[in-house]
Amino acid sequence: MGEGPDNEDSPGAGRRPPPGGTRTVGVPPVARPPEEPPDGTPLRGLSAAGGLAALRGLLARPLASYYLLLFSAGLLLLIGLTMVFSATSVEDFAKRGDATESLTKQAIFAVIGIVAFWVCQRLPVRTFQALAWPALGGAVVLLLLLNLLLVLGSLAGVDQVGPFSVYINWLYLGPIQLQPSELAKFALVLWGADVVARKGAKLGWWRELATPLFPVLGLLFVLVGYNDLGTMLCLLALVVGLLWAAGVRLRVFAVLGAVGLLGVGLLVAVASLGAGSSNAGDEDGDNFRLARLTNFIDPPPLETCKLHDCYQMLQARYAIEHGGWFGTGLGKSSLKWGSLPAAENDFIFVVIAEELGVVGCGVVVALFAVLAYTGLRIARRVTGRFRQLAAASATAWLIGQAMINIGGVIGLLPLTGVPLPFISDGGSALVVTLAAVGMLASFARAEPDAARALHARPPARWVRLVWAPLPPLPGRRRPGAPPAPRARAPRGRHEDDQAAPRAVRANRARRGSAEERRR
Repeated sequence: MGEGPDNEDSPGAGRRPPPGGTRTVGVPPVARPPEEPPDGTPLRGLSAAGGLAALRGLLARPLASYYLLLFSAGLLLLIGLTMVFSATSVEDFAKRGDATESLTKQAIFAVIGIVAFWVCQRLPVRTFQALAWPALGGAVVLLLLLNLLLVLGSLAGVDQVGPFSVYINWLYLGPIQLQPSELAKFALVLWGADVVARKGAKLGWWRELATPLFPVLGLLFVLVGYNDLGTMLCLLALVVGLLWAAGVRLRVFAVLGAVGLLGVGLLVAVASLGAGSSNAGDEDGDNFRLARLTNFIDPPPLETCKLHDCYQMLQARYAIEHGGWFGTGLGKSSLKWGSLPAAENDFIFVVIAEELGVVGCGVVVALFAVLAYTGLRIARRVTGRFRQLAAASATAWLIGQAMINIGGVIGLLPLTGVPLPFISDGGSALVVTLAAVGMLASFARAEPDAARALHARPPARWVRLVWAPLPPLPGRRRPGAPPAPRARAPRGRHEDDQAAPRAVRANRARRGSAEERRR
């Protein structure tokens, strides 16, 4: 009559429980849903874990690198156009009667830069490699012409030679104005990646590093650093990123660091002879580079320098303090009206701090962090040694320049006078920067997963014609072409002739080839 466990209609009727307790065989345990708090709100740990899982899912998509690059660069460009208008509108209206004059010029250069982005996005990798040597040669010629005209102007008072004229770092060819040092950055990315990629495993030898990499780098550093020390530091960051991605030994970085410090010291010293792009040292023959470095290491009292040496930094501090956490509001900065020099160029981050506060500065820094992550992600995931090295060096250039600018204007680094990428006013810098982003976009589409996804579901024909063609599928070789031999790099201490014991070197020399003995 009862409905207990011994009922015949119940499952397992007539079975005796095993000794030691009741046990169910073959029935999986039922997972219970997590209990929610009494107020009905979801658990915080699960929501955070779900958000992290969703983020990982988004980053695992094939074209995540491409869209992250477009997102970060596009927002930085939009912020730059907005802040250029905010920093220049009042002064343009007061002097010229047109509040949008500087914005119009910057927008024209932005359109040219977007065209350069579109062109570089469509180029295959072999075109970038073919342009490496011509781009470097053109940049060196322009830098030589710029420095020659500057020397003629300082010694003989010659302001113009034919259609060419110069002003500080800008070279004028009639109505065309450009900055050769900006072109040198992109040229060094292409040329350095091409040279290092061709050397391959030979980079373990000092002789291979010394030719032709170091002589060309020394020439570029002298041509750029003589007139613009800040841009030379950007080139140095580019080279460090290139060699780090190539896997060069730490001892090489130590030697390069010592040589770099010596070169910076010499460039600081030659500023007493008239070198440099600033006129700060013209009065009484002062060395403005040494003054900036001294003011950073040992700041003088404000009563003695607030009108001369540290005036610019003092106004920047006032602007940052005035902005606070949330800023005074877009367009409501007051120190940009003549009190803050170069508000639309080198110190535009200070205008962001005053108008948008710490929150606005944090958004800009976060976008640069996303750009840094995306560039390194592309360098890690893309195939081909040239693509990897070019992506890493271009990322080191853009992020290094942003760090030098932001660190200088907020007082964490000495002032150098380099623009903030994407945001500062300037045509040559913006066009070259967007061209480098276009190259990174081309590499992002060439990632193995991205290329397979684009070939699996190709866009419409008109989209491929207007925007970008399909990237090549990874792992394909020409029919009949043998696989490239893999050279073996010297990885250990005993594989390097300079570090091996004498007996090992003698045995190696006897059984090695003539080429190995010369090395």
